[in-house]
Amino acid sequence: MKKNTVRKLFSVMLILALLTGICAAAQADLLEDIKARGTLIIATEGNWSPWTYHDEEGKLVGLDVEIGTLIAHGLGVEPEFMETDWDSILAGVDTGRFDIACNGVGYTEARAEKYTFTSPYVYTHKVLVVAADNEEIKTIEDLKGRTTANSASSTYAQLAEEMGATVTYVNTLGETIQLLVQGRVDATINAQVSIEDYLREHPDAQIKIVQMLDAEPVAYPVRKGEESLAAAINEILEAARQDGSLAEISLRYFGLDLTQP
Repeated sequence: MKKNTVRKLFSVMLILALLTGICAAAQADLLEDIKARGTLIIATEGNWSPWTYHDEEGKLVGLDVEIGTLIAHGLGVEPEFMETDWDSILAGVDTGRFDIACNGVGYTEARAEKYTFTSPYVYTHKVLVVAADNEEIKTIEDLKGRTTANSASSTYAQLAEEMGATVTYVNTLGETIQLLVQGRVDATINAQVSIEDYLREHPDAQIKIVQMLDAEPVAYPVRKGEESLAAAINEILEAARQDGSLAEISLRYFGLDLTQP
């Protein structure tokens, strides 16, 4: 091999090594980047009460809004909430558009392969919901060959599909209930706290819970490999758990302390 060819090959290898090192360093320094910029960019839907929604004055509120703000302040920065549809939330965390997702994201082993999760901050039950006059669906085993409404790629949609249902994808809980009441879908699986909150706001809604399902740990996903950011958030969550402020937030929005397994 000629000397010039060797030099060129060595130069290319050196450049690739430097670029790899720069990319790795950039990914590893997200926590420092957050502190340097002074904001924590938080992805949320803004339409899923009581997790994240708008009050009568149009202000973004909810359990995840309060805890997201608590996390940002614990990191010494300000929260910057960015509202988007569910399908864009995790993808945006993956690409670095958002630093963290605060939107009642259930922890699953499959998701943990793609994202680094904090420790759980609440544990919620899933429930099976049908129209008030539906006497055919009693358990999730009855979903085979039926239709449900859920957000695409949600754990609720995945469970419905596993049970043999065909899922109609929606963006909001309101759309879900509307399809259910109109008879356009047979059922939905959703968070107990969200359904109960909806029934408090709409006591005449013609729906009913027919089955309580297993509890699900809910945690905050950050980009895969951002262990330092996840560890810093875990410290903040644990401090809030110890001083009772995490339980207070849960009680305020859920009416229950769901911060323990």
